[in-house]
Amino acid sequence: MSINQKFEQELRAQIEQLQSDNVYKRLNYIDSPQSARVQMEGHGEVLILSSNNYLGLCDEPAVVEGGMEGLRRFGAGTGSVRFICGTFTAHRELEEALARFVGTEASLTFVSCWNANEGLTASLVQEGDFVVSDALNHASIIDSLRLAKAITKCTTGVFRHSDMDDLVEKLRAHSGARRRLIWTDGVFSMEGSIARLPELLQVARDHDAVLIVDDSHGTGVLGATGRGTAEHFGVLGEVDIITSTLGKALGGAAGGFVAGSAALCDVLTQGSRPQLFSNALPPTVAISALAAVEFVEQHPERVRTLRENSQFFRAAIEEAGFKPLPGETPIVPIIVGETASAIQMSELLLAEGIFVTGFGFPVVAKGEARIRCQVSAAHTRADLEGAVAAFRKVGKKVGLI
Repeated sequence: MSINQKFEQELRAQIEQLQSDNVYKRLNYIDSPQSARVQMEGHGEVLILSSNNYLGLCDEPAVVEGGMEGLRRFGAGTGSVRFICGTFTAHRELEEALARFVGTEASLTFVSCWNANEGLTASLVQEGDFVVSDALNHASIIDSLRLAKAITKCTTGVFRHSDMDDLVEKLRAHSGARRRLIWTDGVFSMEGSIARLPELLQVARDHDAVLIVDDSHGTGVLGATGRGTAEHFGVLGEVDIITSTLGKALGGAAGGFVAGSAALCDVLTQGSRPQLFSNALPPTVAISALAAVEFVEQHPERVRTLRENSQFFRAAIEEAGFKPLPGETPIVPIIVGETASAIQMSELLLAEGIFVTGFGFPVVAKGEARIRCQVSAAHTRADLEGAVAAFRKVGKKVGLI
């Protein structure tokens, strides 16, 4: 049976247009563990400056051994959804540790934070509710609101990025809503900026709203001991709902979670569609993630190293003549303008042995394409100095500095 030729031609034309516009994304294959330096097919050893491996736990022996022990103890997969026969003691151990770590009563794991966000919004809201989202929130939050609106007929809105006055205006305009919920990232992944959490908490209290924070780029990164944006601001335990990932600072494998009250997690267990219709998080991933949480709890110095590396790199890249977006996280975005320019710069840097990704539309707004640098605790000072030297060379070549 042949495939639909017209459909195939349309797909090829779409790809050719991306290539013609110089915005086509090419995948690079890594043939070693994710680390500060990796072996990349066709490029040899390269320095990674584009990974969410903030604490360097992807190849940390304790985390790797945790996954191997999980594989030996529980096997490769769950073979079922949670409520049928897919819940393992590994899930309970991990969920207890995650709740303890982020300062909530309970937590519930999902196969990704995307699933967690998607399942959360649609499970919580009903017709008559109002959900408002920061304009720069992650795509998973945006799509979760679209899905919830389609399913429940709730009302959704967007407030200008970190603009408390606009948020209050939106909440007041929907004062008659049955329930109001505020959605925000803790750390905005493309900006490297941190949500104004104390102010958001006050607005939520003043307007009887539920505050939800996706802390995927804050967990393991912010706060004295890596417990996230809430610890960073001294409000640990005060956020209504936290969602986050196991795929970034916490070992980089996969999975996500919702953390909040025991009642919230029970409601999600009863009705969240990703829980009811998708296999549970593989137990080997659950155990490696548990090992990562325990490692961070036992080694807060790893979080300090990340912070020191981030400060060093930001200062050095500014001294080299670049003007990254301001911030205090390991995300250091350098705006270059057009998507093609960002892709060209990333390719030139790769030729210098530095792998860092250029981002453009639709990931970020048109005209705001950027090279997003992400610093890790696994980087040495020599690594970071070498990266800055490569940036200086390439930046002069493309006329950015």
